[in-house]
Amino acid sequence: MKHAAEIASWEQTKLLADPRRLRILRLLMAQPATLSQLAARLGKSPAWVQHHIRQLMQAGLVVPGETRTVGRTREKYYRAAAGALVLQRLVLPESDRPAVVFAGSHDLALERLADTLAPHLDVILHPVGSLDGLVNLRQGLCHVTGAHLLDESGAYNLPYVRRLFPQHNVRVVTLAHRVQGLMLPAGNPKGVRTLADLARADIRFLNRNPGSGTRLWLDARLQELGIPPAAVRGYDTAVETHTAAAHAVVAGQADAALGLEAAARQFGLDFIPLFAERFDLIFPRQETDALTPLLDALQTADFRRMTAGLRGYDPAHAGEEIAV
Repeated sequence: MKHAAEIASWEQTKLLADPRRLRILRLLMAQPATLSQLAARLGKSPAWVQHHIRQLMQAGLVVPGETRTVGRTREKYYRAAAGALVLQRLVLPESDRPAVVFAGSHDLALERLADTLAPHLDVILHPVGSLDGLVNLRQGLCHVTGAHLLDESGAYNLPYVRRLFPQHNVRVVTLAHRVQGLMLPAGNPKGVRTLADLARADIRFLNRNPGSGTRLWLDARLQELGIPPAAVRGYDTAVETHTAAAHAVVAGQADAALGLEAAARQFGLDFIPLFAERFDLIFPRQETDALTPLLDALQTADFRRMTAGLRGYDPAHAGEEIAV
């Protein structure tokens, strides 16, 4: 049985950036081979192959295999150390200023906070949605994530965090509460009133990316209403941020989108509120020191004033930790 392994060092990554060594490794993943067999397959000399094999062995990517006797000749085989390799590396800027990567749900208050922290901490934002953000955090592909996942129990985020981090080795800190709803063109020309109107044939809807908290909320409500996704025109067309959704409605690319009230007001859109939610930051306990400037900022009056200026945001509980 073959097993996959993660690439564990930059040395391994650099070696595999060479397509010749990568080809040798992939051939050895398929089956063990001798220098002569590899040379014949690649159209090179055995000495050429041996040079690259030595480097792959020094990096732990190739290991010696069995030695077979064929007639009077002993043939030494080589094999890949793993049946497949997974490349998961977080690449950060080289700078005197510390940097952290946020991968999670898009949030307008967090964007503003990142700008204010820029002189002291480089917060690099990567909006991938709430669910994918938690997965990225578990895989070590970010330092902190943000989520607004409503569980069927009625609880936000904690049920998902507990399932993905059963050892409870993460912290959950609230950023803000915020309001989401239907973003509509100014004047609401199509007369949209409720979520059920998304099933109308004359309404072009713009969705959010799969795995986002907004999309998961929508899917649950459509199911409650008995509306199949196929009945919503534009259900399969999605964007990754509230800002992109609002911009598309302004541009006439959609008649309705689901998103933050703050994004709708920013673009002069009509807005029908549908639900309030809690947006939490989730991060490993060992990243607490690196994230201290961000966590401290949540407790300040400046952050609360800035966030209160976003329509639909309530920063009253900003910075409060929730026991996992």
